[in-house]
Amino acid sequence: MDRLSIVLTLITGSVLVGGFVIVILSLGYYDWRVIGGAVVVGFLLTWPAAYAISRWIKREDPVWEPPSGKPEGSRDDRTDLPEV
Repeated sequence: MDRLSIVLTLITGSVLVGGFVIVILSLGYYDWRVIGGAVVVGFLLTWPAAYAISRWIKREDPVWEPPSGKPEGSRDDRTDLPEV
């Protein structure tokens, strides 16, 4: 688990949960169970989305070097060492 995804979790969570709640309310569903379901779905998708965004940022950054010692230019996301 990398530190960037932990920071992005806060941002991604608020965007996803807020977006889902806004969509539910704009569709005319005002029941607490439907709104709660949108919140739960947003929370469940928060960390995977933050991790995917973190990997995308690191893959596109020309300065960041993976800690595994892979050859440069490799687009493979797998690393030999855990991320720091």
